[in-house]
Amino acid sequence: MLKNETKDEIHILDFGCGKSYLTFVLYYYIVEIRKKKAEIIGLDLKEDVIKHCNETAKKYGYDHLHFELGDINGYKTKMPVDMVVTLHACDTATDYALFNAVQWNAKYILSVPCCQHEVNGQIESELLAPMMDYGIIKERMAALATDAIRANMLTYRGYKTQVLEFVDFAHSPKNLLIRAVKSAIPKEKRERSLQEVERMCEEMHIVPSIYNLLK
Repeated sequence: MLKNETKDEIHILDFGCGKSYLTFVLYYYIVEIRKKKAEIIGLDLKEDVIKHCNETAKKYGYDHLHFELGDINGYKTKMPVDMVVTLHACDTATDYALFNAVQWNAKYILSVPCCQHEVNGQIESELLAPMMDYGIIKERMAALATDAIRANMLTYRGYKTQVLEFVDFAHSPKNLLIRAVKSAIPKEKRERSLQEVERMCEEMHIVPSIYNLLK
């Protein structure tokens, strides 16, 4: 994804960074392997985790990697953002991360969603009634519908978007990666993506947060 990046310095925000294993690997890859400058901010709600991560970054001399305590929803930064990363941001936290990325005109988005409860609580459909009677099937269908809508809404907002397998299903059922790159998407394709989402929402009687945020 960054192989053809020409900028000398990459600015990255990792929303819901947790213990930040991925964040540290990302910094190491860009700075030590790719030999580029990087400014990376990790954001999380757990004060003890943020403290530990900052101490670890200092220990390894990662001067341009730091961590902040805060909520994804409403987060502000003065740093220009080239990439937004979210690994297992729970439920609508993923939507606010994607919204922020689009608002900042981030070139790259990498998102592994988690716990898509919102659509599961809204969904109703006579056409899909056989799938509504079984909780586990309804839950999985709602999660897939949510991520399909997220991908289409990113296409609508001008991103070339893919949904890929993040890790093997044997290791985690939360294994879908939404990968998006800011691109010159034709207007017709963008509008078609929005229309497909709207038809799907109408059929399922849902109003997901990502639709309201990005429309």
